Amino acid sequence: MRLLAAAALCCVCGPALAADPKDAKNCTDSPVMSRFPGSRIEYCKEVNFDQVKMPKLKDPVEGHVKIVGYRVPKGHTQLELGRNWGNALRGAGYTLDYEAKDGREVVAHKGPLWVYMLSADETYRQTIVEQKDMQQQVVADAKALENSLAATGHVTANGILFDTDRADLKPESKPALDEIAKLLRSDSNLRIYVVGHTDNQGALAHNVELSKARAASVVKALETQYSIPNARLASYGDGPYAPVASNDSEDGRAQNRRVELVKQ
Repeated sequence: MRLLAAAALCCVCGPALAADPKDAKNCTDSPVMSRFPGSRIEYCKEVNFDQVKMPKLKDPVEGHVKIVGYRVPKGHTQLELGRNWGNALRGAGYTLDYEAKDGREVVAHKGPLWVYMLSADETYRQTIVEQKDMQQQVVADAKALENSLAATGHVTANGILFDTDRADLKPESKPALDEIAKLLRSDSNLRIYVVGHTDNQGALAHNVELSKARAASVVKALETQYSIPNARLASYGDGPYAPVASNDSEDGRAQNRRVELVKQ
């Protein structure tokens, strides 16, 4: 579990409390927070990538998600539970983004880790999100790229990946580069523009330069790793000037951060 890497920094309740033999099968505590004393786990869920809507936040938080639902001993209220979470998180150096007066909901974050506590009388749900971008794992094959170029003159090259604010291709880009090279080798007359795009976050001039540098990295990889002649390739950067979705949401901004192939 990816959250384990941050456990040493983010455990807010001290030593782990003993599991209850009645815990739901295959469910364990989050490494970020220990359970309320005497609690037992009723259900759990863990997924590699999803989004979680949290109170008072404009956009959902996306990333690796672990959800654990607990039942606490009788006699504890949601106000008591909520105050416990707020105090513990604050003491551990988290930023409290929202803390309901009745204790029902607490939202906090520390670096890329987000904690959302939802309390009710004798129950609570703990949602931990390790914020990260989705990793594109499916790429279009050469034939699909060819069909899109023939139909519209351009196609998004899904699977071309960069770290935030960087122009160096990530190793995970190789499957997409393989298919682009296969496309170019299948038609020796095909020439393409490789066009980089960004979202609208940050300075305009910087985004334009970043998009140019990313497109140039793709061209360089095709030339040096796949021996595609330079005369068949040209790189350009459009920055945020040609969005395909609204930049008002993270999902839209993710779609706008892309590399396109355009038929010359």
